Amino acid sequence: MPLYKTITPNSQTTVKIWKITESYQDLMAKVNLKPVALERVLGMKSELHQRGFLSVRHLLQEFGYTDSDLFYDENGKPHLKDGKHISITHSFNFSAVIVSDLIVGIDIEKQRDKIAVIANKFIDYEFDYLNKMEGDYVKKLTVIWCVKESLYKLFATPGLSFKQHCLVIPFTLLDAETVAWIDYEDKKHRYNIHFFEFEGFTCAYALV
Repeated sequence: MPLYKTITPNSQTTVKIWKITESYQDLMAKVNLKPVALERVLGMKSELHQRGFLSVRHLLQEFGYTDSDLFYDENGKPHLKDGKHISITHSFNFSAVIVSDLIVGIDIEKQRDKIAVIANKFIDYEFDYLNKMEGDYVKKLTVIWCVKESLYKLFATPGLSFKQHCLVIPFTLLDAETVAWIDYEDKKHRYNIHFFEFEGFTCAYALV
């Protein structure tokens, strides 16, 4: 399938989402990979991960980039050679890329009940406003996970903890946006958050 969705939250930022319906062979046939990327994708044991990796390269092409325009720093954060900021995510049969003049992070996660089992590993302050008995509990947990993953990606600092350093301000699912903070080493960083649901998945992205 070609592009699934394009979102333009502001004049400096674009989000593109891909629904991965193609085979590994079809995805591979339509991208040019630099040697290190080719080695990486061939070394993946899961075809699901291979297809996710390749779909991201298709999204790069939608932005007018090639695999050669993308590189990673020592912390594993992706960068573009033209200096624009980029963040990448894929989960099961969806992938997404956000490109901006601003610092950004993005995450997609499938909504699954088992997230409730691990909630205490990534949530602290947020338990004050969550209600386990509400029908949207799992969906709210998934939003919070996506937000914190987005923050982790954009901050790209070893030692950052979802539970200790990332805080998501109270929200409802209808809000489609909230505010989040990174409180790290006596400095507080504020980010604007947008989130939405589609086909049993949640996507959140963070902007300065």
